[in-house]
Amino acid sequence: MRLALSIALLTLCGACTGPAGGPSPLGGVASYDALKNARDACAAKGGELVQQTQSSGKRLSDYGCKRK
Repeated sequence: MRLALSIALLTLCGACTGPAGGPSPLGGVASYDALKNARDACAAKGGELVQQTQSSGKRLSDYGCKRK
């Protein structure tokens, strides 16, 4: 019974995380690493990562890739 409960809890906890155990790239926390990855991906497309107007900048969804 304990084993089944432990497996169920681990499965539920795993469902809460984003890809690779980090925050979701579609609106997760705008950490240094997340912003660096987003900036690099945007630069590879020929754009520049910019913060949207009227946003706090705390979430990754507050930023967008703008063409140069």
